[in-house]
Amino acid sequence: MARKTTTRTKAKAPAEPPVCPSCTGSGQVARTVRVGRRQRVVGQQEGLCLTCLGSGLDPNT
Repeated sequence: MARKTTTRTKAKAPAEPPVCPSCTGSGQVARTVRVGRRQRVVGQQEGLCLTCLGSGLDPNT
């Protein structure tokens, strides 16, 4: 008598979505703050990434 065998399929792991190239997945970008007549640099300010709108995922995929 022939023996029936079943094949088991491995469950595929979900692929990770690509990260935003502008903010490297953090959702925030740093902008240089300039002050004065000569526009000297005084620091950086964190802000929302306008490419991915803070999600950290690449919108072009």
